[in-house]
Amino acid sequence: MELTGAIERLQHTVQVCGSPDAALPQLRDALRATTELQAFIAARRAELVTAVDAHPAAFPEAAIAETSGCSLRQAAKEKERADTLVAAAAMADALSDGAITPAHVDVLTRVGRRLEPAGKFELLDLDEAIAATAATTTIGEFDAWLTKKARELDQTDADDRLDRQRRASRLRHWFDSDDGMWNVRGRFDPQTGRDLARLIDGATDRIKRGDTPTTAPIDPIERVQHLAAIAFADLVRGAVGTTGRTGPPLAVIDATQTTTLDANRWSGPPVIDWGYPIELPTSVLAELAGTTDPDVVVVANGLVLHAAGRLDLGRTTRLANRAQRRALSGLYSSCAVPGCSVHYDRCKLHHVVWWRHGGRTDLENLLPVCQHHHTRLHADGWKVTLGPRRELTIEIADGQILRTGPPRRSAA
Repeated sequence: MELTGAIERLQHTVQVCGSPDAALPQLRDALRATTELQAFIAARRAELVTAVDAHPAAFPEAAIAETSGCSLRQAAKEKERADTLVAAAAMADALSDGAITPAHVDVLTRVGRRLEPAGKFELLDLDEAIAATAATTTIGEFDAWLTKKARELDQTDADDRLDRQRRASRLRHWFDSDDGMWNVRGRFDPQTGRDLARLIDGATDRIKRGDTPTTAPIDPIERVQHLAAIAFADLVRGAVGTTGRTGPPLAVIDATQTTTLDANRWSGPPVIDWGYPIELPTSVLAELAGTTDPDVVVVANGLVLHAAGRLDLGRTTRLANRAQRRALSGLYSSCAVPGCSVHYDRCKLHHVVWWRHGGRTDLENLLPVCQHHHTRLHADGWKVTLGPRRELTIEIADGQILRTGPPRRSAA
């Protein structure tokens, strides 16, 4: 983007802001113009930071902090962004043109930081492809794509990586002088972090099932965060137990890539989902397999190949047990109805052949559905059919038919 283009965008934005009768399309165009203008300014600012850094006696972080009123920590992040743009010319051009945002550059900075020098150089060699992808994806989508690319380039042995992550674990805590609140911030290796997350999630769930604390906010998101803070404090003080399983399954092994449907042929390594967006070496899985009661679910092509506990209860009870819920969580991350994103933990296990019609509480007859769709299934008479690999067909009363293939909880 040339200077004239930046000026045109600024003038357009000012005109729309000064128009009380601006239509929604005009407001959207003005928002887009400000986004592109901010990107253009961020590119120029990065060039200034690089120029300051070129002076032998300069301390660029101090100059950034002094001129913008930010902290040295924030200034260091901006200096990192400028360094990334020096090494990634295509990303610098895309930012200057307003095709990407500064946040896209920060994603590249963060992902590159995780790699060893050789891997980082290889990643930056893909600069043009990275810029093209950033220009057509959201920040979240770009983060996922770039993380996958970095994983492909990272030649570090998985066990060595975990050892490095363990050495990089840090925790700091402090009292905020402004509001008097105590703060805690930590970084842990993925194995330790997953264990801690499961404990906090489990303790939070126990609080949810009890009497709601009077201090809990009304806003649902803030309420969950508040309950998690109480759970964390209770765990640290030893006010709640830490034994037993908590949180999601210990590990879901998705062997869909490993075998084909018609033959037992290797086509790729299995995907291991640890219940959180983390990576761990297979040696950790081997350790778990050697425990007395490994909480591991193995799935492939829509089938549960292995899960602990009794999975078929017949007509002895209408309610699914914990083992069945844990087994199906290996296949489903959300409500099974196509397009529904309600998390699995908030779903009911619906009898495909209804209980009152003689349906059995067996794994093959259970399907996770959210409260809304569970009501629709019964009240509106939706007809549900499961194929041999849990291919789902839902026939709605108005004649509409919804179909899905075998469920996939884990991302390949």
